[in-house]
Amino acid sequence: MTEAPEMRSVHFVKSMELTMDIMRKGNVIHCNTCQYVGWHELGYIHTYKMFRNMSTSLFTAEEKRQVRWFVMRAYKNEKMAEDRLKDKEYGLEYFIPKHYAVRTYHGVKSKKLVPVIPSLLFVHASHSQITEFKKRYNFLQFAMWEKSTGAEYITVPDDQMDSFIKIASHYEEDTVYYRPEEIDLKRGMRVCIHGGKFDNVKGMFVRVQGKRNRRVVVLLEGVMAVSAEVHPDLIEVLS
Repeated sequence: MTEAPEMRSVHFVKSMELTMDIMRKGNVIHCNTCQYVGWHELGYIHTYKMFRNMSTSLFTAEEKRQVRWFVMRAYKNEKMAEDRLKDKEYGLEYFIPKHYAVRTYHGVKSKKLVPVIPSLLFVHASHSQITEFKKRYNFLQFAMWEKSTGAEYITVPDDQMDSFIKIASHYEEDTVYYRPEEIDLKRGMRVCIHGGKFDNVKGMFVRVQGKRNRRVVVLLEGVMAVSAEVHPDLIEVLS
């Protein structure tokens, strides 16, 4: 399938053959900003429209120097991306949500630490720094919102990302990831955790499907959410 020159779709999937099969069957649910289809681990495939030749007017010169968390992808290159981002001289701060999953290699099953969503990663740097990095390693792509006002970079506020990383980086079996629309935050309470391994995490204290106790959920709007069970004695309800 030939891509249009001005944009391409980035699919977080195990193989392009699977993507093409899904697209042919038309099993895609559309929303304003992205698409979801069934995926065997998270229950969905996350698809962002990516613009190959983005207008430099998306950010002013000052905004390009501001450090923020950018949502990015490294299609089929997560390991290379991680190796390069770790580089002491040229690397950048990054985070890749991972979890333990059973994988079969040569007929032997074992638990491996793997990305929750293939190809998805977050990079904490300025637009200018990432652009310079991409000149050396061009496999990284910015994720974009396609809105009525035009294309916008997908970024995450620092405080949200800090809370997200504190929960996601423990790689515990009880840690659960969700699609944004799977979480109803309207019935929850905004809370802050004091003490324990999730100290200073801010999120929503809500009841989620399939779990007996309410959980603290950190939502990255339009991207994903993560939750953890926390003892009520450690929770402060925020106004």
